[in-house]
Amino acid sequence: MTQTNETTAQNTVHATFRLERTYNAKPSQVFRALTDLAAKSKWFGGEDMYQVVERTMDVRPGGRERLVGKWASGLVSSFDATYFDVVPDARLVYAYEMHQDDRKISVSLATMEITPTATGSRLVVTEQGAFLDGYDDAGSREHGTGFLLDRLGKSLEK
Repeated sequence: MTQTNETTAQNTVHATFRLERTYNAKPSQVFRALTDLAAKSKWFGGEDMYQVVERTMDVRPGGRERLVGKWASGLVSSFDATYFDVVPDARLVYAYEMHQDDRKISVSLATMEITPTATGSRLVVTEQGAFLDGYDDAGSREHGTGFLLDRLGKSLEK
């Protein structure tokens, strides 16, 4: 059976992943890197990846975060998040949607849990995503999140 564009245009593919990293940094330092605009700008996106068009951040229950960037190809991507649970130095729970140009490609729920270790902190990220209307993620969100968590670790070393 051949799918029509109408059928393809309204499908949803779900994916869940869990990533874990350990950092030689206190939970308060990891939390700051996740919630302070200047600290997060060092590892989450930025001028080395694309031109930042808009960036705002208000991390509190009901607060919003927005990052819009323009890639060399001309593609504009946007990340729009709403925070639902914020426990200083311990947990963030937020939902976010991603757009490429004017096309919504996904909606996700993410949880970040920070726990102390003998030498620093452990960060566990769990994400449940709904990829929309023919957008084929093929694991790139999990890969991209892992890449960003590695960048976060490097930013904590400085």
